[in-house]
Amino acid sequence: MIIRRNNRSVWSRAGSTANYTVLALFSLIALYPLWYVIVSSFSSSRAITAGEVSLWPVEFNIQAYLRLFDDGQLFVAMGNTIVVTLVGTLLNMVLTTLAAYPLSRKRLKGRNLLLMFIIFTMLFTTGVIPNFILVKSLGLMDTYWSLWFPALISTYNMFVMKTFMEGLPEEIEESAAIDGAGDWRILVQIILPLCKPIMAALSLFYAVSWWNSYFNVLLYITKSTQQTLTLKLYQMILQVNQSLLNNGSEGVDQVMLTPEGIKAAAIVIAVTPILIVYPFLQKHFVKGVLIGSVKG
Repeated sequence: MIIRRNNRSVWSRAGSTANYTVLALFSLIALYPLWYVIVSSFSSSRAITAGEVSLWPVEFNIQAYLRLFDDGQLFVAMGNTIVVTLVGTLLNMVLTTLAAYPLSRKRLKGRNLLLMFIIFTMLFTTGVIPNFILVKSLGLMDTYWSLWFPALISTYNMFVMKTFMEGLPEEIEESAAIDGAGDWRILVQIILPLCKPIMAALSLFYAVSWWNSYFNVLLYITKSTQQTLTLKLYQMILQVNQSLLNNGSEGVDQVMLTPEGIKAAAIVIAVTPILIVYPFLQKHFVKGVLIGSVKG
């Protein structure tokens, strides 16, 4: 018996080591493209063109970042993006919660019919032109409401939160109702504290979507002072060519600047805020997604 247990222990350790090794290799493979973009943004054009960049920056410089932040427009665009992301995520979470809670309660009259109508919107959606005409007819052009209003709620995310709420013990709500608590008090003081994991996960989903929003901004926002980070970076990348760099960077060694380096720096600027926020929400993110997707 001792020999068998020792053999099992050895095989178990070997299996765990193999699993961790394979996962580590896959993680490195997945992270390398991002790391390559980062080191390219700090490398010279000669090294990038010659293919010398691999694991570390070659001929380290920050001229690509200085070029992007040269006129100050990127700071304005980043501020606009922060406003759009924070307000948009707040509106999304409020409306998603207010829709998911009643739909998760079986006592809601007409619940199945409402769910059918909501599912219908997932299967059949309008095109770009009807949405554009609607936004324009409402007078929302060149306002951030043209971004927020059409995307106030995600049906999929609402169903994920609804599924999570259905998995909560009904006895908690019943005991609170017996003590005289109403629906609003039950939602705010009992249900929402228990929904922190799924709320963190969905907040991250919504925030990433708003931070990376590009197409709607391109359609509805024409004022340069209101454009968001992704659109501004796209416009700057389009404008980056060798002649523009030669004319717009006096006193800077042109070998240090290249369109590829500018693009790499733009990608780093766009993804860094999300990479900073994600570790703080990872624990709730994983738990919320698993429970919200499996239960029910």
